Amino acid sequence: MSEFDSGDDLFDGLDMDQILASQPPASTGNLKRTCDRETEANDRDNRLKKQRNNGRDIINQNLFPDDGVLKELQPENLAQMEVAQKLLTETFGYSSFRHEQAGAIGRILAGANVLTVFPTGAGKSLCYQIPATAFPQLDLQDASRKPGEHGITIVVSPLIALMKDQVDALKRKKVPAECIDSTKTWEQQQEIYAALREGKLRILYCAPERLNNEGFVATMRHVRGGVRLLAVDEAHCISEWGHSFRPEYLKVARFADEIAAERVICLTATATPKVVDDICNAFKIPAEGVFRTSAYRPNLNLHARAVKTKHDKYPLLFQFLNENPGPTLVYVTLQQQSVLLAADLREHGFDAEAFHAGMKVDAKTEVQDKFLANRIRIVVATIAFGMGIDKPDIRNIVHFDLSSTIEEYCQQVGRAGRDGNTANCMFYICPDDRYIRENFARGDLPSRKSLKGLLVDIFGENAAKPVGDTFKTSHYVQSRDYDIRQSPLAIIYAALELRFGLIRAITPEYSEYKFTATPSYFARMKTDRSPVGKAIYANATKKSILHHVDLTAIISRTGLPRTDLVRALNELHDTGLIELKAGGIEQKYRILQPLPRPDTPALAALVDDLHADLARREADALRRTQQVEDLVTGDRCLALALAQHFGMGLPDGKSQCGHCSHCLTGRRVVMPPKQVREPDLAGIRRILAACDVRDDPRFLARIAFGIKSPRVIRLKMHNHPVFMTLADHDFETLIREFEKACDGVAE
Repeated sequence: MSEFDSGDDLFDGLDMDQILASQPPASTGNLKRTCDRETEANDRDNRLKKQRNNGRDIINQNLFPDDGVLKELQPENLAQMEVAQKLLTETFGYSSFRHEQAGAIGRILAGANVLTVFPTGAGKSLCYQIPATAFPQLDLQDASRKPGEHGITIVVSPLIALMKDQVDALKRKKVPAECIDSTKTWEQQQEIYAALREGKLRILYCAPERLNNEGFVATMRHVRGGVRLLAVDEAHCISEWGHSFRPEYLKVARFADEIAAERVICLTATATPKVVDDICNAFKIPAEGVFRTSAYRPNLNLHARAVKTKHDKYPLLFQFLNENPGPTLVYVTLQQQSVLLAADLREHGFDAEAFHAGMKVDAKTEVQDKFLANRIRIVVATIAFGMGIDKPDIRNIVHFDLSSTIEEYCQQVGRAGRDGNTANCMFYICPDDRYIRENFARGDLPSRKSLKGLLVDIFGENAAKPVGDTFKTSHYVQSRDYDIRQSPLAIIYAALELRFGLIRAITPEYSEYKFTATPSYFARMKTDRSPVGKAIYANATKKSILHHVDLTAIISRTGLPRTDLVRALNELHDTGLIELKAGGIEQKYRILQPLPRPDTPALAALVDDLHADLARREADALRRTQQVEDLVTGDRCLALALAQHFGMGLPDGKSQCGHCSHCLTGRRVVMPPKQVREPDLAGIRRILAACDVRDDPRFLARIAFGIKSPRVIRLKMHNHPVFMTLADHDFETLIREFEKACDGVAE
């Protein structure tokens, strides 16, 4: 999964007009009508100071553009922006808005929907934090609402760590904010809901997965004062054309309607014209509600070098690091690769450490803290590094591998030079890089046989259930049994829910509860006369050290509500009487329409539709990687190519930045050709001899190519000597050869 970055306020104290520049966006979809508001935005604060509450001295300005025609700022809009300006200064500590912030905030306060496309660090969060804190003051000014009736701003964000950082920062500014997530205890959640009932909370952060919780949706639907604003962070995740598509994000637009959110702001740092269109269509955002700032950074030097093999990159990297001092991030693809490359760098005298998602939290925190404090110079990292890293003096970004998307590359180079000083970004590329990216892409498309088996499992017995009934399933078990990775499995379920309207995800449940008991637990439970307490004490079976609680069995015997039993177990944990461990999560779904039965034309059509969609996604993933290669090896300015990918251009219509590798050398980066191999039939036979599977040619091709999947791992084929022996072959050719070997068995 790609890393999501929504770090803000990292350009503080800088002259942003010289660091960032914008160009009119390309005339595509919603971008066609968005105009370049950079120049007007630079003067907004001065204009606001010249205006008066009576509106007599109002001058034309571009807070609310409509087809390029400037509207006058009405007295009520002026009053709103004066409150916003005061909050900006007194609460958030900034003297003036930057670029498109004022326009976006003004439009939100006027009650309209907004999309902001600002580069990483350009202050996206203020665009919803200021309206959220302005609503109470504005309500009291116009006497439209009573105290406590000011409503809530909900922020949907994909990263718990960043949500917590934002909440902590807001609390330091005396802004009532909370984050509701899986780490919260039952008591903490009750405190949050109490603050909502009492109208004391201004901003509530949650993950998109929270929207499957029926209780949460119902609470937000009836929250005191209503939902004044729904902020959708990392909004590109909603677009199936986006680089970080997440199925759960598809439900956010439905959530906005269900809770009757008064207005919506979507925020992203990376959005192509097609992604902008998708976001705008989902949330009913007109073209005049799109606010963009160019991703071009004149202080970043974008360089690229092509070599024949991976090994050829090492001396170039060592030379680059010797010639370019300062804090440096080196991005690689694989976790183990980060460890090995960091070790290689240390052997050559460089101060380097690895960082990847598989490290323990304490180890990752230590590396981050040392890098921020300049106690280590180089971090060799996977995409896991960068979330919320507030380090303005990063001087170098090195891509040692091929990025998965142009958007990922843009986010990562955007972490350099946030202090406005020159930074160098080097991209090393070779034909070998394609393998890892193809490996990732090819692992997500299941065979038709696997897909049909999954659908039969989902619908099977459940097809006899009436509309409105529910069923539970384990995604983990289905992934294992039908050889489908978790990511495509989530996409399949999202399609069944949102495209076909067959089911709806509701609050998931844990199937297993275990705990270790303290002596106080027994003393307490022996005297507990409540039905729930007696049921837990009587039915908690000790196995070795842990006590096991079978909730399904207890509910069957006693008829007690599951919620009461879970709450009691959480209370015992929160009070220190037990140490509770929940596991075996089961997803739960409500049936919305009669489900197709196995071996019917309806199910066969569904298999065909879903398989075609997943095949398209595989092709899209391969195409996005090819786009990165084309960007790096193209015969034009790298900075221009990057800007044009996002529907924009360079300042003043320039065709060259003058400081990228193409501009400096006048030549394109040429990728050495990849050798095309004829099928190794002997290698095919060795794999067939090692594995007796004959029902899935794609599975056999994965073994040959070196792609792990649930079935490959279950059969331990990833440890067999034949695994990855044909990695230098074309994957489609391998599938065709194994189809022949399987006597023409179709996928």
